[in-house]
Amino acid sequence: MAESLFDIAAGAEPSRAVGAPGRPWLGGAGLRRLVEEIGRTLNDAGVGRNDRVGMVLANGPDAATAFLGVAACATAAPLNPAYRADEFRFYLSDLRPKAVILQEGADTPARAIAGELGVAVIDLLPRPDAPAGSFALGPAPGGGAANGGPAGPADIALVLHTSGTTARPKIVPLSNRNLAASARHVGASLALRPSDVCLNVMPLFHIHGLVAAVLSSLAAGASVCCTPGFNALRFLGWLEEVKPTWYTAVPTMHQAILMRARQHPDQARAAGLRLIRSSSASLPPQVMAELEEVFGAPVIEAYGMTEAAHQMSSNPLPPRARRPGCVGLAAGPEIAVMDEAGRLLPPGGIGEVVIRGPNVTAGYAANPEANAKAFSDGWFRTGDQGVLDTEGYLTLTGRLKELINRGGEKISPLEVDTVLMDHPAVAQVVTFAMPHDKLGEEVAAAVVLRDGAAASESDIRDFCAERLAPFKVPRRVLFMADIPKGATGKLQRIGLAAKLGVAG
Repeated sequence: MAESLFDIAAGAEPSRAVGAPGRPWLGGAGLRRLVEEIGRTLNDAGVGRNDRVGMVLANGPDAATAFLGVAACATAAPLNPAYRADEFRFYLSDLRPKAVILQEGADTPARAIAGELGVAVIDLLPRPDAPAGSFALGPAPGGGAANGGPAGPADIALVLHTSGTTARPKIVPLSNRNLAASARHVGASLALRPSDVCLNVMPLFHIHGLVAAVLSSLAAGASVCCTPGFNALRFLGWLEEVKPTWYTAVPTMHQAILMRARQHPDQARAAGLRLIRSSSASLPPQVMAELEEVFGAPVIEAYGMTEAAHQMSSNPLPPRARRPGCVGLAAGPEIAVMDEAGRLLPPGGIGEVVIRGPNVTAGYAANPEANAKAFSDGWFRTGDQGVLDTEGYLTLTGRLKELINRGGEKISPLEVDTVLMDHPAVAQVVTFAMPHDKLGEEVAAAVVLRDGAAASESDIRDFCAERLAPFKVPRRVLFMADIPKGATGKLQRIGLAAKLGVAG
């Protein structure tokens, strides 16, 4: 059983491990050689086990194989290549990496910031005529590594920052064992086999793409085809070219794909997908139903977060029940629901979702205060509110910090989202809190209408009034061409009122 990323690389599919549209596949033997070569180069540059290596790479097969190679011998710290100079300065200062890997010739402020901070730069030299994911690393100054060789199960393979929407981002260290366990959990949930091919559209600086798409595929001896990033206009063409058996994405991506697939239903059905996976945010039940209808494949909604090396629960494959609006059964770690006093609640009790298991981080890096708040009797507190039923299915009612407190009444934005998505003119919605001088917070909603559809604010409010208690009906409805999203495509509730300049 693989417990390190080196083990995962060693067990990769012999003929087709990593691919990309328009490129030949990199087989398992080539991947293993590349991982070993990356290890030798980093060791020669003085980088060894548990030494952090920043990675600023565009989405694609090179980012996937570089991550695997770095994490198999050191600690990978992938960063969003779209960051501005001040963001690179913050993250590199906070991470204190021994080196940062940048693509040769890439126009990025990370190079200058690394120089400013005295961080060694190692150039990634692409090999565009070779199989996908093939590259060389340029030389870097430094003596031999004190802790060279392949990383073991307890060594830290990956560090990622939390989103930091309400506070300074925290560093989440994930061990080789954490990542290998989560990759196996995803593979088991989806019954991945060597004949499976994942089309990856998720960014590879995010836990969803790294674990759910790349590592789960390689750990199962299956294949992953890495696109240059999400592109709804090219998606159906990629399906036709690559012939994947599944893909995984966040709900906003699924909604964008649906807009294209509605226009080309025959092409969508002809793709022959075995399954579609959704995670990292709640999938509206209406979107799930339409995806299944258009593609003729089951949609498997899962629940993940960085601190769990991604997956915590997942809806099961057919013939077991997939429940719209529910994130399924425990799929890796143990899951329970805890009250504010730290007591575990019986089925039906609403409280904070807590987890423990082999994929869960041992704690935030150098942050005892955050760890004291995050752990209770060995359980990690996720910050999500939810309820388990008697069969073990978990339904989330929202992030605790996103619940709207309207004069003491707690309102779940997810509940309002679900109702609004039933309106025939609504294509996308995000419900959020806006400040109110008397109530503290009031309900607001940003809405994107379907192409060619029309609705007024009073139409939307009247629709909600027939289906929600009066205090849950949005006081403000904003119509938008597009709703602001984070770097991974997730809708951002926190801070949206300030961003849009609305108040009650």
